Amino acid sequence: MSVEENKIMHRRFTLESLNHGNLAVADELAAADLVDHNAPPGLAPGLAGFKQFVTRLRAGFPDVAFTIEDEIAEGDKVVVRTTMRGTHTGEFLGIPPTGRKVTMGTVDIVRIANGKIVEHWGQQDTLGMLQQLGVIPMPEAPAR
Repeated sequence: MSVEENKIMHRRFTLESLNHGNLAVADELAAADLVDHNAPPGLAPGLAGFKQFVTRLRAGFPDVAFTIEDEIAEGDKVVVRTTMRGTHTGEFLGIPPTGRKVTMGTVDIVRIANGKIVEHWGQQDTLGMLQQLGVIPMPEAPAR
C-alpha cells in the first residue's frame, strides 16, 4: 500500500471506530493479533481488546469525537495527533459519571502490513482528563 493509502486507512479506522462505534471497520482494517503497546490493563489481547476499549470509551463518553489535527506517514507507519472531546455521562475507568466535558490530546502511531493495522503505540493526556473530571486536583498556581 502507498503512504497515502495508509493514511486513508488509519483515518477511516480512527474516525469510524472511535467516533461512530463502528467495530466492523476495526475487523476490516486491523489484524486480529494487533499488538497494542499501550493497551489499558484488563483488556483482552489483540483486536478484541481494542474493541473492548472502544465500547468502554463510548459507554463513558457517548458523544465522544476525535478530531485529527495532524497526520504524518512514512513507509509502513502513520502518526496522528488527535483531540478527543466528550461528555462524561457514563462510568469510565471505574469513575462514576461526572457530567463534565473533557478535551484530551493524543498521539498515535500505527504500523501497517499486508493491508492491516498490525501494531499501535500511543500517548494521551490521561492526567489532564482526570483533572478535568475532578478525580485528581488541578495544581495550585505558585505563590508570587
